[in-house]
Amino acid sequence: MFAHFIFSLKNYREALLAALFFGCIAPGAKLLIKDIPPQSLAGLLYFSAGLGLVFVLILKKELKQSVSMFQPSNRKWLAAAILFGGILGPAFLTYGMIRISGATASLLLNLESVLTSLIAWTIFKEHFEKKIVWGMLFIVAGCLILSIKQVQPSGVDTLMGVLFIALACLSWGIDNNVTRNISHLNPIFTASMKGLIAGSVNLLLGFLIGEKLLINAEFLQASVLGFLGIGVSLVAFILSLGKIGTARTGALFSTAPFIGSWLSILILGEKLTLPFSIALFLMACGVWLHLSENHQHDHSHPLLEHSHEHIHDEHHQHSHSAEDPAGGYHSHWHRHQPMTHSHPHFPDIHHQHKHESEGFG
Repeated sequence: MFAHFIFSLKNYREALLAALFFGCIAPGAKLLIKDIPPQSLAGLLYFSAGLGLVFVLILKKELKQSVSMFQPSNRKWLAAAILFGGILGPAFLTYGMIRISGATASLLLNLESVLTSLIAWTIFKEHFEKKIVWGMLFIVAGCLILSIKQVQPSGVDTLMGVLFIALACLSWGIDNNVTRNISHLNPIFTASMKGLIAGSVNLLLGFLIGEKLLINAEFLQASVLGFLGIGVSLVAFILSLGKIGTARTGALFSTAPFIGSWLSILILGEKLTLPFSIALFLMACGVWLHLSENHQHDHSHPLLEHSHEHIHDEHHQHSHSAEDPAGGYHSHWHRHQPMTHSHPHFPDIHHQHKHESEGFG
């Protein structure tokens, strides 16, 4: 049991890391929205993430190789990810932050994981199991309990603010599912292109509607927040998509609102309440259900040729030519020979097989 938990934790670490950094976005944006206009803030968060990741690619000497791996068939998926995840999502978020408290916004962001998983299950037909559904219900129940509070006399939380945050979650839910189709690419490259293009568009829109963006301490703070909360988080999220699939990544990523709520208590002065403590227990139960999942059965791999980042594990036992990189994680065109075996696995890019009982399995 303990060995299986370690296996699950190893595969889930990217999703949890993505949640940790993304959880900083709502309380951080709430602090900065007072000094930076919403459209410009949305652009700055993503542009700084993209720019920072380009420098990472250059330092790792992976920029040229990443560009060469990008195929024309990937364009539509990247364009959709940029539109929904990089332009619409952050713009809806920042406009919502004007009309809603940081703690409430953090909780509402849980809608992203729910919508991500629902799209994955209903449209992309990703397999899911009872334990995953129950885990998500526990997490959602925790966030619902946190959301129960009296209407504030000052009118901090407005219906329009809730609507904007919900639209941001829907945009990111679509983004998460289309990004799954390019998760085989270098995730740093994907995130950098998404950040640079989407950030530039939102910054331009901010300029066209008359927003003024000053280079000051808040500008630098927003840049750091964007690099960590958007850039590093997105890279970790894309890595997780390739490892454990969209629905499971989205479910674990739903802990980000909980992290954001904690930060809102520490930074924005929100009070620790009994509902918060109950939610902590429910969400911990939900995460444990995901970590304890053991999906294992006999399955077959057909002949497959593709290129993506990999190491030489049981699915990658190919030889290298003189031009191919070797050792550690590397990328090149390779072939998977047909094989049938059994081991714990997730619906990643190598495990898209059908199940005897699709749905609750």
